[in-house]
Formats: sequence, C-alpha cells, structure tokens
Amino acid sequence: MARQSLIEFIEEYGRRGGEIAVAHRRGYRMERWTYARVAKTARGFAAELATRGIAPGDRVLLWGDNCAEWVAAFFGCVLRGAVVVPLDRIATAEFAGRVAQAVEAKLLICSRGAPEFDARMPAVSLEDIEAAAARHADVRGFARTAARGDTVEIVFTSGTTAEPRGVVLTHGNILANIEPLETQMQEYLRYEKFAHPLRFLNLLPLSHVFGQLMSMFIPPLLGGTVIFLDTLSPAEVARTVRRERVTALVSVPRLIESLQGQVEREVEAAGRLEKFHVNFAAADGEHFLKRCWRFRRIHGQLGWKFWAFISGGAALPESVETFWRRLGYAVIQGYGLTETTSLVSVNHPFRTGRGSIGKAMPGMEIKLSAEGEILVRGENVASGYWQGRAQDAMADAEGWFRTGDLGEMDAEGNLFFKGRRKNVIVTPAGMNVYPDDLEVALRRQAGVRDCVVVGIERDGNAEACAVLLLEDSSANPAAIVDAANQTLVEYQKMRQWVVWQEADFPRTATQKPLLPLIRAAVARKLEEATTTVGDDKPSGIADLIARVTRRGNSRVSANADLERDLQLSSLDRVELMSALEEKYQVDLGETRFAEAKTVGELERLVREPPTRPQTYRFPRWAQRWPVTWIRLGIYYLLVWPATWLLAKPVIRGRENLRGIRGPVLVVANHVTYVDIGCVLAALPAFFRHQLATAMEAERLYGMRYPATEMNFFMRMVNRMDYFLVIALFNVFPLPKQSGFRESFAFAGELADGGWSVLVFPEGARTKDGKLARFRGGIGLLATRLHLPVVPVRIDGLWELAQARLTGKSSRLKPVPKGAVKVTIGAPVTFAADADAEEIARELERRVAEL
Repeated sequence: MARQSLIEFIEEYGRRGGEIAVAHRRGYRMERWTYARVAKTARGFAAELATRGIAPGDRVLLWGDNCAEWVAAFFGCVLRGAVVVPLDRIATAEFAGRVAQAVEAKLLICSRGAPEFDARMPAVSLEDIEAAAARHADVRGFARTAARGDTVEIVFTSGTTAEPRGVVLTHGNILANIEPLETQMQEYLRYEKFAHPLRFLNLLPLSHVFGQLMSMFIPPLLGGTVIFLDTLSPAEVARTVRRERVTALVSVPRLIESLQGQVEREVEAAGRLEKFHVNFAAADGEHFLKRCWRFRRIHGQLGWKFWAFISGGAALPESVETFWRRLGYAVIQGYGLTETTSLVSVNHPFRTGRGSIGKAMPGMEIKLSAEGEILVRGENVASGYWQGRAQDAMADAEGWFRTGDLGEMDAEGNLFFKGRRKNVIVTPAGMNVYPDDLEVALRRQAGVRDCVVVGIERDGNAEACAVLLLEDSSANPAAIVDAANQTLVEYQKMRQWVVWQEADFPRTATQKPLLPLIRAAVARKLEEATTTVGDDKPSGIADLIARVTRRGNSRVSANADLERDLQLSSLDRVELMSALEEKYQVDLGETRFAEAKTVGELERLVREPPTRPQTYRFPRWAQRWPVTWIRLGIYYLLVWPATWLLAKPVIRGRENLRGIRGPVLVVANHVTYVDIGCVLAALPAFFRHQLATAMEAERLYGMRYPATEMNFFMRMVNRMDYFLVIALFNVFPLPKQSGFRESFAFAGELADGGWSVLVFPEGARTKDGKLARFRGGIGLLATRLHLPVVPVRIDGLWELAQARLTGKSSRLKPVPKGAVKVTIGAPVTFAADADAEEIARELERRVAEL
C-alpha cells in the first residue's frame, strides 16, 4: 500500500529505536543520534512550533549545516504541517532576507553564527532544537495527518541575486521518488544483513532535494546510518570513509574527481605509478572481484566495506566514472532537477550503462522533443513555482515538464546527457549559476560598457567566464572582475575572463548578444591562453587570510611574509589550512604547509598540492583488547607501586570529579617524564583506566625511525621503546611545530570512544620549575572536543628531580610523604564560539592558581 505522507517516515524512525540514524561532525567529535532520538526530538519540536504560534501552512526558514538537528527540525515541521523553506548554508544574508520576504516566513531556524538579516524575525538555533523539544513531554496531540497533495517544502534553487523563485514540493512529489527505489531495493534486502548497517557519507547539503533523499528517506528503509562531514578536504573524506566504515559516498562530481586525484598522488608518492597504469589497463573488462583484488591496496586504504559512489547535482565526467569502475567500485549516477523532486532516471548499481544517466524510474515518463530536449511527466514533477499564495504551473496541458536539458536515448532506454539549452551554468560542484546575476554584478563596476557571462564546458558541466566590453582600453579587467566577485557568493565567482576586442558583441535582430558565437570565440581564445583572477591570485589568498584572522581586508603582495608581515600565529595557520583545503578541494599536506613562509608560496601549494604521505602514525591498536588489559595489569604491578615509592604524591581535589561519567580533557603543567604517572595516580580509576596522553610527536618519531648513524642494537632499542611507551601509557603524537591538526582530530576519535585525553599545554618540560605560557592550540582543542576541561597542577616534582640530579638527595633515600602534590581543579566548559587564545589564558590561570 502506497504511503500517504512523509509522516509515516517519522513512525519508521520510531520503530528503528536504538539504531544509529545520523552521525555528524561537531568540532573534533562525531555526534551520533539514534532513530528514536530523532523521532522524539521531531515530535517535541512540533509541539514547540505550536506554542510559538506556527500554524499548518506557515512557512519556516531552515538554514544551517547538515546535522541531526536539521533532520529533526524538518520532520518537526512536517508533523506540525508547517512548510519548510530550506536554504543553502552558504547563502548570503541578503538572499535569505529576500526569500523570507517572498514566502512571508514566520520563523527562522538556523545554525549559531549565521548572519543576521532581520532582527525582527523570531528565530531558534539548530543547536537548541533538542532542548526546546524536551520541554514538551506529551506531544501525541500535535501529530497530524497529511495528504499526498499537501505542500512539504519550497526549495529555492541555488540562491541567485535575481528575484528568487521557489519550487513547491508536496508529499506526493517526494514519495514518487522514494517508492520506486524502495520497490527495487526489496530484491536485495536479504543480502543487506551481511553488511548491516549500511553507512552513507553524504556530502550534499540538506537544502537540496537529492541530499534530503539520501539522508532522511532512503537510510531508514535499510536501517542505515547517514554521516555528515563539515569539510570537503579529500584526505579527510578518505579518512572518514575508512574510520567510519562507510558503505557509499554521496557527493557531487567535483569531490569524486578530487578523490581520484588524491589516490593518484598517493600512488605516485609511493613510487607505484608505472605499475598502477599497467594494472589499470589490464583491469578493463575484468570481473569486479578480480579488479578489487588487483587494486586491493587502494581498497584497503578506503576500507573493505566501502563499495559505491553515488553522484548527484551535476554530470559526472566519463573519465572519472571509468577510473573508479576500473578499480572495482560501483558508480551510481542519475538525472533530475529540483522541479522533478530530484530523480528522473538512475543507474542500476549492478547493471549500469557506461556513460548513461540511467533509465526512467518506474512511474515516471521520459521523452525527447524534436530538438532533443528531455521532457518529463509523472507525480514527481513539482506542483508549481511559488508566486505569493498562488503558484505558476511548470508542466504543460498534457503534464510534460520541459527540463531545458538535451539528451539521447538508446534502444534499451538508457538516457545520455548531452548538454543544456537553458541559460544556466551548472558547475562541477552541482551549483546552478545564473549568468544574469553575474552580469548585474559586472555592470555595477566602473569601466564596463557591456558584458556577457558564458559557461565554459568542463566534462559535461561548466564554469563561468566573464566576457567584457570595456569603455577604455586602459581599464583593468582583472580588478573589475575581482571587484564583482566580492559581491557574489563563493560558487558564483568568476575565475576566468576575456576582453572582447571588437567594437561590439555579435547580436541578433533584437540586439541580444549571440551567445553561441561568443562562447565559441571565447573557448578558442582560452585554449591559447587562460587568464585567471580572484581566488587563485595572491590577493585572493590574502582575502581568505583576512577572513580567517578577522583582521579586515588585506591586500598584500606575493612576497608578504606570513609571520612577519601578516603576523599569522600557529593557530591562524591551522584555520587557514582548513579553509584552503575546503575552498580549493585539495590536500595540502601539513608538513609542506608549515614550510610555506609567504603568500606566494601558499599560492604554489594550492596549485601544486604535495604528494608526500603523513609523517606521524596514530596508534589505534593501543585502545583495543588485549593491549588495554595488558596495560592495566602492568600498571598495577609496576607503575602504580613505583609512583608511590618514588614520589608518594598527596592527591587533592579528587572530589571535583564526582558525578562526571563521560570523558574529560585534562590539562597539566609539564615537569618531568614521570608526570604521566603522577596524573594517573591522582585520577579516579574510571578516568585512569580510560586515559590517552599527548606526547611530543618529534620525539616519538625519532624513536620509531631512529637515525641511520645509530648502530643496529641502538636502533632496535629505540623502536622497542616506541612500542612500549605507546602500549604502557597509551600515548599519541602531538607535534610542536606542524601537523597538530590531525593530532587534534585523533583526540576527537579518542573522545568518541570514551577516552579522556591528557595534554601538557606548555609544549615542553619546565626549565626552572615555573609554569610556562600555554600554547593557543589548547584553546582550539577545548572548544572542538566539547568536553569538560579538568586543570591539574603538579608541585614538588621538579624540586625533587633537581635535588637528586645535583646529588643533594640520595636516590636511595625515601621520599617524604607530601613532597609531591597533585591538585585537581574544578572542571570547566567553554562555548563553541569562544576565542581559543582567551581559553588558553584562562586555563593557564586556573592551573597557576591551584
């Protein structure tokens, strides 16, 4: 029996109970919500909407990052009957304001830190959704029934600077996409138990219908988990795929292409490129199991549970599809638009047509017009475009919707995408860019007589290129395009431009520019020489530096020194590297990034990302059985007695940890190598047994890879020391100079696993017994781990060590009780948006005052 509304999915969530529905990154932690938690929060939030005066049919803006709260808020609106108006997280405040005005929005739900566009509009933060829902114990009375024709959401496609126009989607529109997929999945559900739970890493925004489909509606049909990530760094995506045992990656073509580059760089760095090419050629036509075995090293790096790429939002280049298929992965792509509620056709995961975008989904019809335009008919076609309380119909009298895209169809019904008729540029990131919007921004600049923006083809998609008619040949076109880019959102920016050398554009009889002729001429010129502007120039890097450091606009030369001229701290570098990796879709490599001294060197890193693998290893085996049991046994047999015999520490403040059952972040002053033993002795058993300690990475590296001039015996001793210190004290590397971003991420993994983390924020042992300045990185770690921070102070140990070192105290002389004191302070928590440097100073003060 067909579903009548999306409300039935909330019931499906409730039936799934304790299975994990959503996992999302917040800071360095992965937060996991069960199906029952999502359903409970959705019901409670529906009641909260009622108390706020939101009636069925009222429009609610939903604007924020992908997270479990977004899903709960969406379903809460569905239960209440409110119409969701999802906004892309990168939309501008100006665009959000115009959308809010167009739909007469009654409430804004947004992430903390979202730009404000109307102080009068009632708002609730996504992060507070669960707390708001928890205020309503009995929420059964707020559940409602809905019909397939009722409106669920109004989706504004890829926020333009022109007058916004929204696509109105009903329960029936969305269900028409889900039901055929559910029917097809029934054939394979009996095999799902061998890979349960299926995990989908979804990098598409929830403001897009396909992102919603693959996050909120398909996973519960399989009891699967959807994972959201807050970065598009290829290296971090690859690490997440392996660490979270992901089954399928849902993404736009650009990221899938970036992952291909990541794999190729790692193969080249390992010196296996020639052998890889031989295997790649030999794998053509082989059975997929044989291909998996041939490229088992790559499968091992991504994890053996990972088997599929699901591409949406734009056309996937055939070369990229061929690359991953040849390696033994399934590549699934489909075709659709927001107006068709995401999907019209989709490839079968096991019976795909090479280069095809699939066959029409059951219940949907596809035909080609005489000009080759793709026409679609079915319940999936949206009810109309939002125009106040009325709607503009989008289908003709016979129900056919003209997509504006060109296609071909073979005898078996496989559809092939052949380009676009309508005046829209679809980027490799799946974003719709409307040339009219960019032309408006260009015409506002002084010196521009006229302009057009054309899409330069890139593997079935396109990138915007400005074509300028200048009033004066002395005008600076680079500065004009750069100034126009400042008024556009990230995905709209023009990175290519051409000055039209003739007196005017070729035009039609009605004086409209002949775009096909202009586009062809521009393409020929760009083949000869490509001129780029904006983000790839040092000024673009400088603007990004200014945003990261919050120091205003910085116009600097390529020779500007990052430390001397721009005064970038180590903390600024961490933030800048993350921003560059996400912005340019590259893996920069932390060691090489740390070596960059100028803006120009950063630009070269972006253009030529490093190929060297990470230096430091993170010992996950140290947190697994039987190592954990062996460590406890040795600790109580040897380390515990030695600590009390040699130091006899007096413990104070242990009562401050009463009632805390989860992991904590412990910060302590660094005195000697035996500090760990003193802290372990001071902590209650619950924390002592689940403690990981950050240790100087450079020292650990020297132990694992001793200098070649050492003799064989000493090298073996060093390597043995490395494994012993990790096994016995559960240490992990934290570099002093570079590479600490990955160490912080590993600390997040540890916290997710229930491990407390011990860090010595001074970065080095004391030289005079006094407390040194805490490094700013501890503030970043404190905000992004979302853990209570426990300050600990060790006193007397330095004096004891100095007395024995200078001979003033015999090593055999018993230590008087109380010579060493370990004081545990009260735990403290910090807001996620607190300043990292201020946190470091606050923790330093708290340790000093103990």
